[in-house]
Amino acid sequence: MSGHSKWSTIKNKKGALDQKRGQLFTRLTKEIVVAAKTGGGDPDMNPRLRLAIQQARSGNMPLDNIDRAIKRATGQGDGQADLEELMYEGFSPGGAAILVMTVTDNRNRASSEVRNAFDRNNGKMGQVGSVSYLFDLKGVITLELTPSQMEEAELLAIENGAEDTIGEESTLEIRTSAEGFEPLRLALEEAGFKAATAEVTMVPTTQTTLNDKTGEQTLRLLDKLEDLDDVQKVHTNADFPEAVLEKYGSAA
Repeated sequence: MSGHSKWSTIKNKKGALDQKRGQLFTRLTKEIVVAAKTGGGDPDMNPRLRLAIQQARSGNMPLDNIDRAIKRATGQGDGQADLEELMYEGFSPGGAAILVMTVTDNRNRASSEVRNAFDRNNGKMGQVGSVSYLFDLKGVITLELTPSQMEEAELLAIENGAEDTIGEESTLEIRTSAEGFEPLRLALEEAGFKAATAEVTMVPTTQTTLNDKTGEQTLRLLDKLEDLDDVQKVHTNADFPEAVLEKYGSAA
């Protein structure tokens, strides 16, 4: 597994532990609101909303909160769905590409805070289009498996449209097209393979290898960006050294 894929796995595991409950609920709510606003409030007809609800339930968000978020987005509840999605692009120390996905009610605040995070952590904000061409929108599913399950899950994924599979130890990462994501997820679930993580996300088409120094600096920058209230997700094409990831993964 590459240094980029390992970072993604570590980030997902750490994120579940590190995010405060309030911050997690805020991000989940924003995703529900934007999904419902752009695709309608019926999860059966809106795959993005369906996935957002599943993620919210996995995060133990109360059903009342989920319902209020959908009503807010569709104009049936209190408040207006005045949130908008904005993407920022930039470079890490060492020149790796970074995409910052935000959902905000104040684009000036979001832009300023993202720029400050880059400037204060040895990164550089880029222009629109400066790095986004290095990423494709893909469905990504990770499974936690026993050794005896690995081959079965991999074959099932390939039979149901997986474009690529990356396995290491007890983790299998499966990539597919954005359109093929939901059918593949359902096929795995029906076969008894429950996803540890499942999302439609930006996946790098090429990677930038970092050394120990720029790798550590980039991890700090990514953490600072993800700590911002308006930030939903951060993507990078950085390929980190093994030693740097081991240190990062073991940090409290």
